[in-house]
This record gives sequence, C-alpha cells and structure tokens, in this order.
Amino acid sequence: MISKSKRKDDRHDARTLSRLARIDPELLGPVRHRSAQAQIHLTVIRARAELVSARTALVNAVRGLVKSYGQRLPKCGTQQVNRELAAGLHAELREVLEPLLKEVESLNERIQEYDGRMEKIAKESYPHVELLKQVKGVGTQIALTYVLTLDDPHRFPKSREVGCFLGLCPGRRDSGESQPQMHISKEGDPYLRTMLVQGAHYILGPFGEDRDLRRWGLTLAARGGKNGKKRAVVAVARKLAVLLHRLWVSGEVYEPLRNSHQAMRAVA
Repeated sequence: MISKSKRKDDRHDARTLSRLARIDPELLGPVRHRSAQAQIHLTVIRARAELVSARTALVNAVRGLVKSYGQRLPKCGTQQVNRELAAGLHAELREVLEPLLKEVESLNERIQEYDGRMEKIAKESYPHVELLKQVKGVGTQIALTYVLTLDDPHRFPKSREVGCFLGLCPGRRDSGESQPQMHISKEGDPYLRTMLVQGAHYILGPFGEDRDLRRWGLTLAARGGKNGKKRAVVAVARKLAVLLHRLWVSGEVYEPLRNSHQAMRAVA
C-alpha cells in the first residue's frame, strides 16, 4: 500500500501506517534490531566475504588473460594461487601478471587473518556455536553467521519458521484449484542463505557422511527429474536451517541417524 502508492510522502505514509495499526497491528511486522556487538561481529564476516569476492575476480581475470595467449595456469584452489604458478609462462606475460598474483597472495593473507578473528569471536563470545558445528559440513563460518544473523533464537516459536525467514520456502500464488509451483521466495539475508546452500552441497556431495539428512536429500534428488539435484540442495538447506535452530534452542547432542535408528527399532 505504501511502496506501490502513486501518492507518496512521509506525512501520507505515516497516516497509512497509523490506520493499519488501528485496524489490526498484526498487519505490520515489528523490526528487530541486532545488538551493537552482534552487528560489529557480523561486519567481520561480511568484510571477509568482500575479500573473497575480490580474490575470485582477480583469479578469474588472471586465468582469462593467460588463456587468451593459448596457455593455462595449473589447476588449484584460489587459496593456493600465487606468483609461482606463472613460472611456466612467457617472460613478458609473467611480468604483466605478477602484480595481480601478488595482490592475490596479499588477499589470501588478509582472509586468513579474518578466519582467525572469526574463530576467536566464536570461542570467546558465542560458545553455542559449537552446538551447531556438531553437524558435519557446518563450520565456524556458517555457524557464526547463522547465530549472528538470527541473534535471538527465541524470536521464532517453531524451528520450521526459520526456513521461511531465510527465504528457503516456495512462494505461494494459489487461486481456487490453481496451485502453481513457485520458486523459493529468497527473502531474508542472502549471505546466510548462500552459506546454508553451500553446506547442503557438502552434505549431498561425495564427502558428506551418512546421516538422515543426506539420505532424505539423495532420495529427493533421485525422484526429482531433470532439476532434482538443485531442488534437493535447496530442500536440504531449508532442513539444515531448521536443524541448526533446534540444536541451538534445545542444546541437544546431534544424532546423525536418529530417525533411521528409531525406524529400525520400530520394525524390530
């Protein structure tokens, strides 16, 4: 009513909000602010993310420039990129690219410093991060980002609501008997959503350990058709968000095969 209105000014918007509050306060969602400490700690994570993005752009630029000369740099992760990789290139090309590779080395050092700061923050200020790290595939970065973004776990009456809060649930546009399948809403914090999707990729990948969540995701991927793997990754990310909230609130010890063991006991 406000953002799409063609008659928009502060006085008119305030009047509209007051009328909505008078009719039904639940039409308006309260804004919850993070604590100052949580905000500064979250800034550390976001600053690191910017450095990672800059490093990726530089590495891609270097590889593209080398490829235009009919050569390739050795395959390796971005954290292993350094000036030694250019040893096999032509002398002139190596001289041109050396400053870029030097910047990549500097970024690697800065990123490692931020990694150390995140570990220190998690250990000193957020001991419950260890509860979330019980899930293999969830490291300090994902767990700390999750804790700092949600800030207060008790703001959600049910753990299932976290998936919707982070935009991992499908949108709805039902009308009568029409129930079209929608994409996820992508509301909430995009960086945390990306982190959870990365965790889901690990859980479903070749290095993921056997657990209920992995079994469920692989079953979903097998029956999903052409885009089954993509849908399974998003579904596992949503389940992961719910699981982490449950562990955070309850303080329980994580049992990877809890549902499978219960099913076996029921059959026996």
